[in-house]
Amino acid sequence: MCKAVPVLEAILLVGGQGTRLRPLTIETPKPMLPVAGRPCTEHQIARLRDAGVTRVILGTSYRADVFADYFGDGSAFGVELVCVTEAVPLGTGGAIRNVLSELKSGPDDPVLILNGDVLSGHDMAAQVAHHRAHDADVTLHLINVDDPRPFGLVPTDEHGRVVAFLEKPERAEDIVTHQINAGCYVFARRVIDAIPAGQVVSVERDTFPALLAAQASVLAWIDDAYWLDLGNPLAFAKGSRDLVTGMAPSAAVPGPTGPALILDDAVVAASATVDAGSCIGVGARVDADAVVSGSVVMDGAHIAAGARIIDSIIGRHASVGAGSTAIETVIADRARIGADNEFGPGTRVFPDAVVGDIAIRQSSDR
Repeated sequence: MCKAVPVLEAILLVGGQGTRLRPLTIETPKPMLPVAGRPCTEHQIARLRDAGVTRVILGTSYRADVFADYFGDGSAFGVELVCVTEAVPLGTGGAIRNVLSELKSGPDDPVLILNGDVLSGHDMAAQVAHHRAHDADVTLHLINVDDPRPFGLVPTDEHGRVVAFLEKPERAEDIVTHQINAGCYVFARRVIDAIPAGQVVSVERDTFPALLAAQASVLAWIDDAYWLDLGNPLAFAKGSRDLVTGMAPSAAVPGPTGPALILDDAVVAASATVDAGSCIGVGARVDADAVVSGSVVMDGAHIAAGARIIDSIIGRHASVGAGSTAIETVIADRARIGADNEFGPGTRVFPDAVVGDIAIRQSSDR
């Protein structure tokens, strides 16, 4: 008799509101913002599917309907998909526990868990195999970063076991490792069972330290593959261009990798320049002599003649007037920008805003 192949399940934590990405997230949940023409969540599902995951549970909260409407039952994306919504935010651990009733895994089976705002090229299948081979309770993906000060630190011993979870270092002498939590975990399902139900729980501050205190097996999976937290507009634009150019791997990119991605029904004038990993959305228009470099121009947007869009994000059906310049700028959905404006780094224009000719709106909040 052939032994049945076990179902590998994954939990995607997509409930955050993405306040650092406002105004883009006023109407759209952060994980559903398009990077390289597809929602971040779609890229993650593609990576999970390629790692052998057959069933995905989305832990939703903010604008949960958007996920259900887009993904349906997941069949179009090669997985079985279920959405579970938090009535109130429960933290990372609480969100994981909230989907327990939908898991089909046995107590000792591995469950992959991903933060919903991360692009990663690491080998998730190898991480799961490492977890299984050592019968671990939890196996965390860790990466080394040049400057770990914005992150909590995760030191390990010579056997690859996690020994502590440390807060963000305030001084250089507090940096005991450059390893940080990369937001992808493999949990034995029994660990999820033990998280208190209906309570606000942080895996970083509550679950993981408690496991160490109980001498559970908490292992590290460390590699140097591509990794990016899409937490702010500059990172969001970078993530899109890295997918377009092929630096970040994803089977969900809707076209060949290269210097630019021009989606269906977009019109780019022959004298316009679109490069450095820019993505021009469905039905968008880039007029004569305009320059779009390293930027995301979403569906239906219009970049008028001679405008310059550099490392910026232009929302759905927004328009940028002739001769205007936007550098490291966010212009949200349906905003209308007149001619000859100059937007510098940190500018954020909100949905439906109307900015006349030669008007400057800047913010230091990036």
